[in-house]
Amino acid sequence: MDDTSQIDRPYTVAERIGPLVRRVLARNPSAFTYTGTQSYVVGDAGEVAVIDPGPDEAEHIAALVEAIGDDRVVAICCTHTHRDHSPAAAPLAALTGAPIVGCAPLVLDDDGPRADASFDALYAPDRVLADGEALHGNGWTLRAIATPGHTSNHLCFALEETGALFTGDHVMGWSTSVVSPPDGDMTAYMASLAKLYEREQDTVYYPAHGPEVAKPRQLVRGMIGHRRQREKQILRQIESGNATIARMVPLMYKGVDERLWPAAGRSVLAHLIDLEKRGITARRGDEWTIRPAD
Repeated sequence: MDDTSQIDRPYTVAERIGPLVRRVLARNPSAFTYTGTQSYVVGDAGEVAVIDPGPDEAEHIAALVEAIGDDRVVAICCTHTHRDHSPAAAPLAALTGAPIVGCAPLVLDDDGPRADASFDALYAPDRVLADGEALHGNGWTLRAIATPGHTSNHLCFALEETGALFTGDHVMGWSTSVVSPPDGDMTAYMASLAKLYEREQDTVYYPAHGPEVAKPRQLVRGMIGHRRQREKQILRQIESGNATIARMVPLMYKGVDERLWPAAGRSVLAHLIDLEKRGITARRGDEWTIRPAD
């Protein structure tokens, strides 16, 4: 993976990227956040929503306030509560008087290795949106789409007037999403991908990291195929005698930045747990076996 810390990007600037949508990029690039967290300001006619306000960094919050200007913030929406997504919600709410609306709170000690993936224990929404529930502003409607998998509380937000879907970390064009147990769940993640694939009304995805996705269903279909191929690869590794995650990862992720191997191991574990639920694999300590067919 390229070193994103040296990439020149328009930090602290609100960019118009589509009808009713502006993007403000936080200066938190990393191997897991790409060029940084992208916060979105939705709406034009005096009422806006902010999606994924990002990290609690003064520079980024000031840029969001400038982008909002004199508009009334109807809601500050969070797709999930990893610390690169939701911590700015509380200070932004204090500055604007807006309610925090969106995903449910989740306080969990994640034992995964991602530097950016610890949960925001201070996140306190004023309102939790259920699957299919909508928010309204002057000229726009945002509808919550429950997409658990990356985290159990993950939501996407559909902008119904334009066909845009804000996908958080569930679907990104630059990288696959890390699914890290115990909260990350591969079974739920695959079901959520299938759910998005059935949504023919979504014409563009705006993820929290990386470029917009112009052919969303094509990407989702490819992601489902990629995960199924990864599953087959894991089973081949077990058959070859590489029965532990520590032995699988270096073989499966040759050419991948070794800093990402611990996170890759978490996704391999998520696949193995999914296979175990389906009666295909079994484990004894750190070792995995393939269950004989009935």
